[in-house]
Amino acid sequence: MQNEFDAIIVGSGVNSLACAVHLGAKGWRVAVYEQAGTAGGAVKTLELTEPGFRHDWAAMNLSMFAGSGFFKEHAEALTAQGLEFVPASHCFASVFDDGKWFGVSTGEGETRARIAAFSEADAMAWDRLCQEFPETAEHVFGLMGSPMQTHVLLKLLAKVLYKKGVSWTAGLMRLLISSPRSFLSETFESDHVRATLAAWGMHLDFAPDLGGGAVFPYLEAMTNQNFGMVIGKGGADTVTRALVAQIETSGGEVHCGKKVTRVIREGARATGVELADGTRVSAAKAVIANVAPQGMMKLLEGGSGNSGFDAKMTKFVHAPGTMMIHLALDGLPDWSASEELKSFAYVHIAPSLDQMARTYQQAMAGLLPDEPVLVVGQPTAIDPSRAPEGKHVLWVQVRMVPGEIRGDAAGKIGETDWAEVKEIYAERALDIIEKHAPGLRAKIISRAVVSPLDLEADNPNLVGGDQVAGSHHLSQNFLFRPAFGHATGKTPVDGLHLTGASVWPGAGTGAGAGYMLARKLGGK
Repeated sequence: MQNEFDAIIVGSGVNSLACAVHLGAKGWRVAVYEQAGTAGGAVKTLELTEPGFRHDWAAMNLSMFAGSGFFKEHAEALTAQGLEFVPASHCFASVFDDGKWFGVSTGEGETRARIAAFSEADAMAWDRLCQEFPETAEHVFGLMGSPMQTHVLLKLLAKVLYKKGVSWTAGLMRLLISSPRSFLSETFESDHVRATLAAWGMHLDFAPDLGGGAVFPYLEAMTNQNFGMVIGKGGADTVTRALVAQIETSGGEVHCGKKVTRVIREGARATGVELADGTRVSAAKAVIANVAPQGMMKLLEGGSGNSGFDAKMTKFVHAPGTMMIHLALDGLPDWSASEELKSFAYVHIAPSLDQMARTYQQAMAGLLPDEPVLVVGQPTAIDPSRAPEGKHVLWVQVRMVPGEIRGDAAGKIGETDWAEVKEIYAERALDIIEKHAPGLRAKIISRAVVSPLDLEADNPNLVGGDQVAGSHHLSQNFLFRPAFGHATGKTPVDGLHLTGASVWPGAGTGAGAGYMLARKLGGK
């Protein structure tokens, strides 16, 4: 193992690996150090239940990666390393207590027809959104793919004002700051349509009434309608394996089971890292930390030397936690609402805006929600290679749950230790699925339940099981992610940079933070 590199990256999440690939393409020698035994952070696939059943540990949807600027630039190299996607034309759906369902698919007229069954006025509103989407997407994706600096924002604003005028620009800005409820209630009259789209806000930490959350249901609805969804062939780790292979092809190294305990400084500059076993590794150009802001402070013994920065990192706010349930099954769920639901990548069980708002507030109060929002992923409906022939895996996100349990909103669970609670609470989630898919339990071969604290133990960035590595509320997004003046990953320590989902543009598999930092350091 070499002990001197151009750059050292702490953590092996998708932002780290993308950063290393781009820097490697620019001639940098990069070493990545990961405390877990497997690279990838939240993007990895493991046989958690039975041999031959491959479960995505956390991230399943790879659409953001496939559509990213990073992948556009490095697609040829990564494809040569074995990266392969599987498209899903039936993207997401929701089931409801009245036996009805609604889903978004790419087939011509499919989604509109489903909406029209609820409301022709809503179908016309959908037509309008689809017609306007290309122009809106140009500017929204331009924002999401740009470094979050004041002069960049002003340039983007001037561009949209020049092209579209004041009224249109004001409408776009209103979308960006609106809550899911306000946007969806103004746009649609059907409670079923509203709830189906609002569920995407809960994938982050946007309950229906939180400002800044409208854009996520909007983007998911429109991008899935227009482009579909993709997952990884054989598992989400097709991305991780290809990225690691490309790093090594460029002369870099990726080391797992190697915890970085501190950043080494000479004077005001970061010059390397020290591992838990005492090994020191030098970095000639940069030390890049893909860690949560509090994790950065642990690496900087004695602080950064800038009390203002240190306070901002210490006060960084995390979203509520998530629990995962991984099932090995004899067959897909028999959804009572429709046989068609077996073909969807995701089925949400989030019956109303009010239920989502209540669930969020309960989790924020430290309570186990009485009726959690469930995201039921059916990857083997899209990619049968993830399980033995005729068998399936089910990927269930339980959102939201508290990282620290103070009680149970239903008043039925007295324990507060996740080690004891996770199997008990999994039964509550399975009861909810069983109500919409009778006979599910009879199909279960084996299961693995992952608590919020299990997620954090594997990846310290997921504080309290926060899978989005920090709240995306307006006070901590855009120029303020993770804090004003540091949205590009800049720190007060020369040569030390912050990246990952805690940095703009935030959570997801798009690798935006890592890619933008690599372009800043190594060149475009």
